[in-house]
Amino acid sequence: MSSVKVNFLAQQKEVEVSAGSTLLQAAAKAGVPVEGNCGGKGTCGKCKARIVSGGGGKASPVELKYLSPAELETGWVLACQCSLWNDVVVEVRAQKDAYHRKSDLNRGEWGVAIKPSVEKILVSMTPPSVEDQTPDCERLLGHLPQVRQDVSRDLLSALPRILREAEFKVTAAMAGGRLLAVEPGDTTARKFGLAFDIGTTTVVGSLVNLNSGEVLADSAATNPQNVFGADVISRINHAAGGGLRQLQDKVVGAVNSIIRQLLAEAGINKNEVYEAVVVGNTTMSHLFLGIDPTYLAPAPFIPAFSRAVEVGTAELGLDMHPGGRVVVLPNIAGYVGSDTVGVMLATRIEQREGICLAVDIGTNGEVVLSGRGRILTCSTAAGPAFEGAQIRHGMRAAEGAIEAVSIDGDVTLKVIGNTAPRGICGSGLIDAVAEMAKSGVIDATGRFVGPGASGLSLDPRLMARLRRGENGCEFVLAPAGISAAGEDIVITQKDLRELQLAKGAIYAGIRVLLRELGVSGEDVTQVLLAGAFGNYIKKESALAIGLLPEMPLDRINSVGNAAGDGAKLALVSKSERARALSLARRAEHVELSTRAVFQEEFINALYFPAGN
Repeated sequence: MSSVKVNFLAQQKEVEVSAGSTLLQAAAKAGVPVEGNCGGKGTCGKCKARIVSGGGGKASPVELKYLSPAELETGWVLACQCSLWNDVVVEVRAQKDAYHRKSDLNRGEWGVAIKPSVEKILVSMTPPSVEDQTPDCERLLGHLPQVRQDVSRDLLSALPRILREAEFKVTAAMAGGRLLAVEPGDTTARKFGLAFDIGTTTVVGSLVNLNSGEVLADSAATNPQNVFGADVISRINHAAGGGLRQLQDKVVGAVNSIIRQLLAEAGINKNEVYEAVVVGNTTMSHLFLGIDPTYLAPAPFIPAFSRAVEVGTAELGLDMHPGGRVVVLPNIAGYVGSDTVGVMLATRIEQREGICLAVDIGTNGEVVLSGRGRILTCSTAAGPAFEGAQIRHGMRAAEGAIEAVSIDGDVTLKVIGNTAPRGICGSGLIDAVAEMAKSGVIDATGRFVGPGASGLSLDPRLMARLRRGENGCEFVLAPAGISAAGEDIVITQKDLRELQLAKGAIYAGIRVLLRELGVSGEDVTQVLLAGAFGNYIKKESALAIGLLPEMPLDRINSVGNAAGDGAKLALVSKSERARALSLARRAEHVELSTRAVFQEEFINALYFPAGN
């Protein structure tokens, strides 16, 4: 089969692919990130690219639907629709990385004793002699009763040289009964670890000093698996179709990129990093480890594993000490993963008084309810709307995303990075819909309304923003003149429906757990909002759209990336890691798909609360 060359101009990358491949496939092979969230199905219209030279193909019906005449005339295509039959030079719109907001936890102040699994001990030995012919390994291990497992072949091979160069004074690094490294001299002051939260949309990493507990650096990046779809089902399907290695390579590559950035920022050598603790939803845990997730998708949603998994860093190819280890915390169920365990760990939800509700707002919408001596969990198929997917101008929380909206006669926007808006992220969408509901732009069913409807009269400035688009009524948030999207940024009737489905699923899941525990929303004493943007959702907006049960605002608190904080706790404290294992065993999973009451609650939850 013939091949073609694809030159990605801005990234200065060239790749060769089989003739007939799509531009999206070529971008994936070249490692060039492309906007988009439908996995190449042609349903989101966001994977825009411009053919600089070598094009000329006829636009597909999907491109005619999503691209304007001006864009088509100037060479713009959808990467998933553009088949390549000759060499091309391409300009891909830059994909902004996810915007990472730092944890609110004071660095190094964890509320626990810093006692990590990784230990470093200085060992001084008497050199061998004719009278004492003890082998090198046995001589060292005689000083290390903590080591209970076999020493690796690589370490055995290097040991004689290290001992003699160091005159038999060395530092041993150990964890979990395993000897990880032997280093010349006293290196006990140099001991570092990594904590990762691998999300469907964003990968967040932290570099931690394991002696002090101080977080030396944080970083985040978009999960590059998004080229295969925005949600876990798309990625499970891709893995089942032979793409498991591709998916693992993508996420491991993202983790390594973050590691290199963290090490450079902190001035740490990778050989001083001995352990990484990882959390993520169940699908991400499988894909990170290269384990087939196929049977997570169909009922009864069975994972390959739920227990904590330990893997050598060399086996995964991570850029840290080759003798180090990676620990993935335990999952709870097929769609309730170790990230939920991290949330429980960081919030100490089982130790809080009263009835406590934690909601990790994202694609899966995990919910935890603690009280009366029980911990209940569930996962709601909220869909990726909160991450900007399936929303006309939706995007991740990156530079240029509208993150907050207020309406007081007119519309005021807050944009990440204080730049011209490119789209709207989850927190901005929730704000916008809440404000539209309160201003009378939409009714309780989620329909756009006109002046005089339900006795309301819209401000003329808001009426001027309401218009009929190609697919029904829409509301202009940012006109083209102030946007960086090249067009008006709008919220459509379809966007409202997507948000209703997402918030309805989460609210219904909460209601089912409340019923299971035998309590009502009024009995909930604390609500903890976790997740990528849980820290930045206005409490008032969450209540106004019916994302949470009605309650006083002072009962609702944001806890930021609690999943990532849980990973850090498990990294710096053996006792906290043991607590994570205990919480995972103790949690009772409630499978919503088997509860008829869930559908009843879901239908009722689609409405916006009365009184807005």
